[in-house]
Amino acid sequence: MRLLPFTAAILIAIATLISGGPALYAQEMDHSRPTVPSTQLTIRGLDGKSTTITADDLAAMAHKTVSVYNEHTKASEKYAGVPLADLLAKVNVPLGEKVRGKLFMTAVIAEGTDKYSVLYALAEVDPSIHTGDVIVADSMDGQKLGKDGLFKIVSTEEKRPARWVRNLAEISVIAVNTDTAK
Repeated sequence: MRLLPFTAAILIAIATLISGGPALYAQEMDHSRPTVPSTQLTIRGLDGKSTTITADDLAAMAHKTVSVYNEHTKASEKYAGVPLADLLAKVNVPLGEKVRGKLFMTAVIAEGTDKYSVLYALAEVDPSIHTGDVIVADSMDGQKLGKDGLFKIVSTEEKRPARWVRNLAEISVIAVNTDTAK
C-alpha cells in the first residue's frame, strides 16, 4: 500500500512519540469532568521560539470563514478564525516553497486544556500544499466560542471532528526523527 507523504509523516510521528519522543500523543479523556475553557494560546516553533496569543490578538488578525458538517452534532456549522499556517508563521515555521525534504517529516501537535492532543502533518496545514483548511476558530455561526473556550482548531477535511480540539491551549511544531522511527 502506498501512503501519501503527509499520512506517512503522521504514522512515523506517532511511532516516534510513543517510542520515547515527547509525551504529546492523544490520551483517552474523561469527558464527564468539567472542562477548563482556554483563555490564551501558546504556539511553539521548531526553533524553540514561542508566542502567546490572546483572544484580542486573534480577533485583530485576518479571518477566514469555513463551513463544515459536524458529525457529532449532525449539523452544518460555520466557523471563523485564523488559518493555522498564519499563526505558525509567527514562530518562524517554514511554509510554502520552503517546505521541502525533511520538513515533510514535521508534526504539528494541538492540545486542549483537558490534555486531549491531536497530530497534523505540517503539509496538511499549509495551504500551498493541501487544499483543506485548518483554522484556529474564535467564533461559530457568528457567535464567539463559549463553553469550548476562546480557541478551537477546526479542519475542513475531516469526516468527523475527531481532530478538532476545543479549549485549544497549545500548538507545538516538532521535527520527527526518521532515524529512530524506522
